[in-house]
Amino acid sequence: MGGCVSISVSCDKTLNQVGRCLTENGNYIHKLDENVETLQVSTQELKDLRDDLLTRVFLEEEKGAAEVSRSFGSRFDYGKRVFKKIKEVKDLKSRADFKVMSERVPRSKVEERLIHPVVGTKAMAEKVCSSLMEDEVGTLGLYGMGGVGKTTLLSQINNSFLNTGNDFDVVIWVVVSKDQKIESVQETIWRRLGLCTEEWKHRKEDEKASEIKQMLKGKRYMLLLDDIWSKVDIQRIGVPSPTRINRCKLVFTTRSKEVCSEMRVDVEMEVKCLASDEAWELFRMRVGDLTLETHPGIPQVARKIAEKCYGLPLALNVIGETMSSRKTIQEWSHAHDVLTSFAADFSCMQDKILPILKFSYDNLKDDMFRECLQYCALFPEDYEIDKEELVEYWICVGIIDGNKDRDAATNHGYEIIGTLVRACLLMEYEHTEFLKMHDMVRDMALWITADLGKNKDSFVVKTGSGLSHFPVVEDWSVVQKMSLMGNEIEKINAVGPYGTNKLVTLFLQNNKLVSISERFFQWMTELKVLDLSSNESLTELPADISNLVALQYLNLSSTGIEVLPVGIKYLTKLIHLNLEFTRKLKSVVGISSLSSLQVLMLFESNIPLNNGLVEEELKSLEHLKLLTLTLKDSFVMERLLNIHSLVNFTRHLSLDKCIPNAVRISLVAAGSSAPSGQEDRPLQHMKSSNHLYFRSLTRVDIVNCEGLRDLTWLMYAPSLTHLHVEMSFQTEEIISREKVIKIDGREKFTTPFLKLESLSLVFLYAVKSIYWSPLPFPALKNLKIHRCPDLRKLPLDSASAKGCDVVLDAYGEWLRDVEWEDEATKNRFCPT
Repeated sequence: MGGCVSISVSCDKTLNQVGRCLTENGNYIHKLDENVETLQVSTQELKDLRDDLLTRVFLEEEKGAAEVSRSFGSRFDYGKRVFKKIKEVKDLKSRADFKVMSERVPRSKVEERLIHPVVGTKAMAEKVCSSLMEDEVGTLGLYGMGGVGKTTLLSQINNSFLNTGNDFDVVIWVVVSKDQKIESVQETIWRRLGLCTEEWKHRKEDEKASEIKQMLKGKRYMLLLDDIWSKVDIQRIGVPSPTRINRCKLVFTTRSKEVCSEMRVDVEMEVKCLASDEAWELFRMRVGDLTLETHPGIPQVARKIAEKCYGLPLALNVIGETMSSRKTIQEWSHAHDVLTSFAADFSCMQDKILPILKFSYDNLKDDMFRECLQYCALFPEDYEIDKEELVEYWICVGIIDGNKDRDAATNHGYEIIGTLVRACLLMEYEHTEFLKMHDMVRDMALWITADLGKNKDSFVVKTGSGLSHFPVVEDWSVVQKMSLMGNEIEKINAVGPYGTNKLVTLFLQNNKLVSISERFFQWMTELKVLDLSSNESLTELPADISNLVALQYLNLSSTGIEVLPVGIKYLTKLIHLNLEFTRKLKSVVGISSLSSLQVLMLFESNIPLNNGLVEEELKSLEHLKLLTLTLKDSFVMERLLNIHSLVNFTRHLSLDKCIPNAVRISLVAAGSSAPSGQEDRPLQHMKSSNHLYFRSLTRVDIVNCEGLRDLTWLMYAPSLTHLHVEMSFQTEEIISREKVIKIDGREKFTTPFLKLESLSLVFLYAVKSIYWSPLPFPALKNLKIHRCPDLRKLPLDSASAKGCDVVLDAYGEWLRDVEWEDEATKNRFCPT
């Protein structure tokens, strides 16, 4: 036929190709439901292998329900994808290869963290890991100052689970930091679980928490939270709390011990600075032997620089690396000089060390806490700061308001100390009444007071520098505080104007002062704190001390002062006057003019108290709240007994060589050696039903006082912390039961010594009893018994001093003859 074309082809081959194509492609559509079902079964098999995965295949199956009802083209495309997925699933099953889902699966139980070689932390890491293996430990807190190595230690703990057998399903590391939000923590955990998607990021916090909780359900986790600054609510994040049942663990690092309490830890451990040998080893590693060997003098200077770091790994690492390029002895000597004079000027300090420490400073509650910390930088390096004295400085300089309630102000001061200690910015010394400030924290504080190094004259601190003359100050107009403690200054000559109306604190204690010239104090009209203590050769003060009209604190203790200057009467704002250990002081005439005086300290002072003039001066001090005294005349003690306010506010009392015959009716004897008919008289007003008589008394020293058969009056000193009795040869009892019955009656006795920390009895040949029955002694730390041959029984039982580590200082032969309450008491206080 016209127009027709005849074509010859291989029909079988073509039809086979078309058929295969149609069959394969047709299966995308016709077997879609069957394929989806097959895919679902395969997915379930994979989920059985790894039941904690949310697989892509499962998500595709979820999407399938919506796709099946679409148009032919859509069904064809979707069916094709499903068919390919089946092949992928089968391939994964056969090879057990989960790379396709690696985004959603933790690659391992533990992810290794890279850390530099460390020194001195192995024992601590082992201690932490050992503690974590205990069933009763679910939450463990590691606290310590900034830069001490907490993160490094936590990294070691994390890595310790890499090569050791453990049954944790997953170890999760999260850096929390100060301003971290809950959502960020959740995202880190979700990523660690391999399940983070764009869709998940847009979910609400509680939805994310629910999914995290579901994923961790039935799993044993180890959660490591680094650098937390406040309580972290892990349940709000979605993490189940560690319990004995789920055997999960939570470990965190923080700069605040307070956070450990807020997190309700089972165990808290302080991460401390390195010991000197460990510190040197770390510093040497960072510097490198190549540098240390370039000059024979470098190692010696290097050790001094390492000591300046006071075991702080951050400083050892950074300064060590900085010094590794310094090859001359001159460079090393210069570095040591800079670190000694003003450490912030050292090249890496302001960039890599001080800002890290400043985070803790910035995190303090308010400026009052920050100013209190700055004040601590006035003391020398490694100085033991007396807590009581520090609080007095804070009150008198005006950081703490002490105008209304002095006791409340003192308590506030101790609360601030506690906060600074818990923030690891101050350290409690071996004895709790003292503090220390880490040298690097001190450098940070001085850097801040100098406006980050821009104004060094606002705080002039040259302590222990060997100064023999008063330093030259370029701009007195900006000086606010000056500390020249621990130098060799002998004379202060008023060559030019010293001080300004901005100077509020001047520390000159522990020098070798002989004289201070007139006009030195002329311009210091706003000075509030002046400390001249421990200048034994200083015998007088210049008359122009009268210009210190704003002065509130004056410390002349341990000086050679003989008389108070006439100008002292103009110091009407003075609230604290310390004249302790002024063994040449002849008179305190003029103190009655100090109308604001609240604290008067005369402990171990040589002023004669056996005349009515001194008593009248003391009685005139209407605002007095704290008094310390040394008495050498028991008649004086009896007279002072009649000045109720003085006795009530006496803090420290020393009785030294009391006249034997005069003790007969004194308060000290409490009637113990009074003639018949008189010995009960002093007892009658020692204690009333409403208050205890010696309510403020904390320390009593009794030395070489004859005629004292007992010290029963101490029964009514509820605040007593230290008692020392020596060479009182007639003393038979410390507390007399007979006299207590006369005061308290037989029904209920006042329990004495509830705050006593130290009891020392020395050369008391007649003493037979301290108290007639065991006492609780809840605060006792030190018990010293020397040369008391007739004392055979101590007022102790196995429950005494519970929770205290009591140090019993006594001779072995005496201990062998002690009659213990029972065997348990003997084992408690005198273990073999």
